[in-house]
Amino acid sequence: MTALDVHEVRHRLKLKKDAGHTKLFENRDSVACPACGEPFDDLLATDRREYCLDPPGSARLCVVREDDRLLLLTHQ
Repeated sequence: MTALDVHEVRHRLKLKKDAGHTKLFENRDSVACPACGEPFDDLLATDRREYCLDPPGSARLCVVREDDRLLLLTHQ
């Protein structure tokens, strides 16, 4: 598993929502998922210890737990 440096790939993502402790990004340039290596659709990054998510349709989810944040990535 590779870490995802959001700041490094920020120019390839579109910030859709910023709630301070949680950010939602859209992948605009086929950035690879740090869990499976495939391009993801959306990324939710949060420093909260828990988060409830209602993914649209039948999206596949990848979850990466880092020391200081949780990453949820959707794939269509």
